[in-house]
Amino acid sequence: QVQLVESGGGLVQAGGSLRLSCAASGRTFSSYVMAWFRQVPGKERESVAAISQNGARTSYADSVKGRFTISRDNAKNTVFLQMNSLKPEDTAVYTCAASSFFSDYASNYRYWGQGTQVTVSS
Repeated sequence: QVQLVESGGGLVQAGGSLRLSCAASGRTFSSYVMAWFRQVPGKERESVAAISQNGARTSYADSVKGRFTISRDNAKNTVFLQMNSLKPEDTAVYTCAASSFFSDYASNYRYWGQGTQVTVSS
């Protein structure tokens, strides 16, 4: 069982930056692939970024490549999403998730946080 709690969301102007954090409970954090997803009401959940158990492999949605960076600190059971050059279209609820294997598909992630709202004003 893994419990995930996100923080760091908020309101920011276009061009600004935010850093999201996702703290995980349990002693097996390092055995999970971690990912960030986002969702806007009325739209499908979108994969944003994923990172392998040891951080060696990452993947990003085309829409965030070059602007967002996913990282993790296994000693602190935390995964991060650094978001730079934010755009109004990045506005969404961002949720972290954990999976036993690497995937960009939400259906493969077993554990989910509650989400944190990110709003980018123009």
